[in-house]
Amino acid sequence: MESQFLNGLALVALVLLVVVTGGIGYLTLADWRDRRLRDQEKRETRRTTPKRR
Repeated sequence: MESQFLNGLALVALVLLVVVTGGIGYLTLADWRDRRLRDQEKRETRRTTPKRR
C-alpha cells in the first residue's frame, strides 16, 4: 500500500517537473522571439525616419 502511494507521488512529481520545465522553455522562447521582433522594428524605424538637423 505504501509503495503504491510513493510510486503515485513520484509519478505526480515527474509530471509536474515536465510541465514546469516545458512552461519555462515556452516563456524563454516567447521572450526571445518578442525581443527579436522589437529589435527588428527598431532597426526598420531607424532606417525610415529622416534625420533631423
